[in-house]
Amino acid sequence: MARENQKTIYAIVAVALFAALVFVGSVIQVPVPAAFGMTRIHLGNIFCLLSGFMLGPVSGGLAAGIGSGLYDIIIYGDMLSAPFTLVFKGLLAGVCGLIAYAGHNRGENHKLNIVAGICGSVTYMILYLGKSFAEGLLLGSEMGTVLTALATKALTSGINAVIAVVVSVPLYTVLRLALKKSGLLEKLG
Repeated sequence: MARENQKTIYAIVAVALFAALVFVGSVIQVPVPAAFGMTRIHLGNIFCLLSGFMLGPVSGGLAAGIGSGLYDIIIYGDMLSAPFTLVFKGLLAGVCGLIAYAGHNRGENHKLNIVAGICGSVTYMILYLGKSFAEGLLLGSEMGTVLTALATKALTSGINAVIAVVVSVPLYTVLRLALKKSGLLEKLG
């Protein structure tokens, strides 16, 4: 029983740690003006994918969603978009973790991890761009303005996705090896 409790504590701490990493990664950004509002290139998605790789689909999704949602609330004071961000970023990491841990894999297949990172990123992009499109139309913007804003957001989201996959996959490989050698990997789940 004590061993189960200890494993639960490690899992909670891991989710909190990765949520904090996602939050801090989201702070490191380059703002990009769009036709309505702003978009940005940031490092948060690296840590969202890393959460999925390290913690699996459920815990990784929680960490990514919580860290990103808190970022929206604390940095932007945006209570309206925070629930969407929580779900969208949670799904980014969740899809990544689901694919990386598919079958008998435990995030150890490098090629599958690349596919997992791409699929998680594409999932997020579809959700984010779909929300942006609907939001633009609901706000009464002209279709041309909405599509122009969407093009800018698609470009920055694509850049974020490429950076996230290119950095998170090798970073995960290095972290996994270090955690395995230290004995911490097994304690994470």
